[in-house]
Amino acid sequence: MVSTEPHLNFRSFVEALKADNDLVEINTPIDANLEAAAITRRVCETDDKAPLFNNIIGSQHGLFRILGAPASLRKSSKDRYGRLARHLALPPTASMREILDKMLSASTMAPIPPQVLETGPCKENFLEGDQIDLTKIPAPMIHQHDGGKYIQTYGMHIVQSPDGSWTNWSIARAMVSDERHLAGLVIEPQHLWQIHQMWKKEGRDVPWALAFGVPPAAIMASSMPIPDGVSEAEYVGAMTGSALELVKCDTNNLLVPATSEIVFEGTLSITDQAPEGPFGEMHGYVFPGDTHPWPKYTVNKITYRNDPIMPMSACGRLTDETHTMIGSLAAAEIRKLCQQNNLPVTDAFAPFESQVTWVALRIDTARLREMKTTSVELRKQIGDLVFNNKPGYTIHRIVLCGDDIDVYNGKDVMWAFSTRCRPSSDETFFEDVRGFPLIPYMSHGAFSPNRGGKVVSDALLPCEYTTGRDWVSADFEQSYPEELKKKVLDNWIQMGFREE
Repeated sequence: MVSTEPHLNFRSFVEALKADNDLVEINTPIDANLEAAAITRRVCETDDKAPLFNNIIGSQHGLFRILGAPASLRKSSKDRYGRLARHLALPPTASMREILDKMLSASTMAPIPPQVLETGPCKENFLEGDQIDLTKIPAPMIHQHDGGKYIQTYGMHIVQSPDGSWTNWSIARAMVSDERHLAGLVIEPQHLWQIHQMWKKEGRDVPWALAFGVPPAAIMASSMPIPDGVSEAEYVGAMTGSALELVKCDTNNLLVPATSEIVFEGTLSITDQAPEGPFGEMHGYVFPGDTHPWPKYTVNKITYRNDPIMPMSACGRLTDETHTMIGSLAAAEIRKLCQQNNLPVTDAFAPFESQVTWVALRIDTARLREMKTTSVELRKQIGDLVFNNKPGYTIHRIVLCGDDIDVYNGKDVMWAFSTRCRPSSDETFFEDVRGFPLIPYMSHGAFSPNRGGKVVSDALLPCEYTTGRDWVSADFEQSYPEELKKKVLDNWIQMGFREE
């Protein structure tokens, strides 16, 4: 029995988007060389419906259709995060807080091991050996200045430690190198890199699979900085309350989701490298000519569903999957980390306006005053904790906000940061911590690309540490009596204004 719920089956997820009126099916011929990505990029920048390209020029052996913007935002404020909610069996109107709570829920539950099936939809078709030519299938060219065709932007790498105790699922970019090889980032300290290092010590290439169109709940978990040694399949099982259905690869012992749209099977080399990049990454920049050697993946077999769909993320400036998932899920783990260490943090979010390089922490100021701490002490305590743990790896600024600030609202965070944090005096800088080299000011700045460049900015005013807030906001909520606000709202549409 194969699961058909949208959060457990990518094909059902696409149908759910269609039922939500959040899908545009495009049946005219579309070129995978930039055209599909150009449409998708415009969708991401305007929060429009997800495009499903059913007629890709140059498709061979049934490979493939393309779904763009699988986890980007919707226009309407009522279901702005609807695509993410559909990944997790939540109603499309779920808030970001509800989505992140769902993702964190499994951390306190007993793992549910996956169920291994004899076969599944991902085995309906296959190519192997000389039948495989990655240069001839319509791998997307995402940006015109990219170094190659990036077939891997929203698939899930699957690797396992040599002793079999830890199976890791992750997203990391990879481009077509030649007929049988991909080249892609294997970057410290990510789990893919850690397991690659384990096999390197063994002197053997890494058994590897890359699954596209996996259960949406699984791709969410693979984006999350969960602790070392935790296998995502069991985590997703706990989060969804049901065992994930997996099948064994044909050429190695790895298990992949049974309903995957497409699966590449092969190895990740511990010795061979190929030029990779440049690529228009999550921070919105392409640096032409920025090419580096990265490990090669060898594809030995491809299995796939009938009429398969390749998910594609056309990353860049706001807002796409790299922002809605990587930044948001890092913030969720940072919230959990702070709470586990008894810090007065109630909420955490990576404001999209920061290109998810920031995380705003909402502080319970009543608890803060009970701690009888100072701004300097709190900044140091939070920075030391977060920046020295994996969830803080991609984050370079932490903004401490009072409990009057909605950290899920970028305008709120920017207001607090701009008006309550005095530059330098209210900030503590951290240079002896691991930095995230994909941020342009790290990789293309004047200093180390891998160390430092991080800061905790305190947007709490001094009175919030001692006596409590001594101001009211000059806004609709706090500057008018309740009866007047109700009258204005009740008559809003009648006066000719738009409904929110």
